[in-house]
Amino acid sequence: MTSGTGVENTERGVSEVDTAHELDLYRQMLLIRRFEERVYLLYLQGEIPGTLHQSQGQEAVAVGVCDVLQRTDWITSTHRPHGHALAKGVDLRAAMAELFGKATGCCGGKGGSMHLGDPSVGMLPAIAIVGGGNTVVTGLGLAFKLMRTDQVAVCFFGDGASNEGAFHEGLNFAAVQHLPIVFACENNLYGASTPFHETSLVPDVATRAAAYGVRGEIVDGMDVLAAREAAGRAVAEARAGDGPSLLEFKTYRFAGHSRGDVRGYRSRDEEADWKERDPIVRLRERLALTLDEGILDETDTQVEAALDEAVEFARQSPLPRPEDALTGAYATVIGREATP
Repeated sequence: MTSGTGVENTERGVSEVDTAHELDLYRQMLLIRRFEERVYLLYLQGEIPGTLHQSQGQEAVAVGVCDVLQRTDWITSTHRPHGHALAKGVDLRAAMAELFGKATGCCGGKGGSMHLGDPSVGMLPAIAIVGGGNTVVTGLGLAFKLMRTDQVAVCFFGDGASNEGAFHEGLNFAAVQHLPIVFACENNLYGASTPFHETSLVPDVATRAAAYGVRGEIVDGMDVLAAREAAGRAVAEARAGDGPSLLEFKTYRFAGHSRGDVRGYRSRDEEADWKERDPIVRLRERLALTLDEGILDETDTQVEAALDEAVEFARQSPLPRPEDALTGAYATVIGREATP
């Protein structure tokens, strides 16, 4: 992809990005990285309850994919949803408050880290079940098809989920029904602590697309521009009625699987090699060729200030009321009776 043209590639349906757009992509990735670093410290200090699954290193996938989506498009996410949520437009303060379990959170403090989401920006609250979104997303895609809208649904999932039955069922149903869905696999090489190559004789998830008659593509998930370009093609195809596709983003999580993972199952040399491809560093170096370093530093400062404000907002926000537990539910059981 050549940046700086600001023109639309109508053949692929992918718009090229200029320097200002690249700077915004950098800001979004940095915000996700700093958000996760901040909430991890807050978790260790006891301010954030529950658990955390971080995605440092994978920011280019969330940002690159969501950048080509419209607000009316929808995504499903995983137990590692922070990046997807912020990239899709979930309010920073509401996301932070949700992790704090506060009433001002995007899910009213009921979801926490693994269930971030906001329907108003097109994000179904994240599903922590591995592969859970791979069949739920077909409901979104089918609804769009039946309503004859031009909306697209994107399903984010990991390499571990590609060995779940839901992955195969969801992809097959979407293919047969010709649904406007993009299946976005974030292959960070490990399902928890198990290497993907030990659980599958197929080295690339994308090759499984052929079994269902859809297009598969392997993408550099450490390059936000490459991720954006591939997602742009897939989204344009889905929006045009060409059916689903499967994108496999080769990426890497710098942190462990969850908050207590010391990463003993992988070598430090491997980690160092992947950190050489840090998507944020790569884009900053690219921007430094055309932008003054002070502009990049100011962007960093703005991100930190926004996070400071979000943390303070979360701290000052009220806890949910006990009776709030009965709201937003399909049915509330009172004695032996169910009230819708």
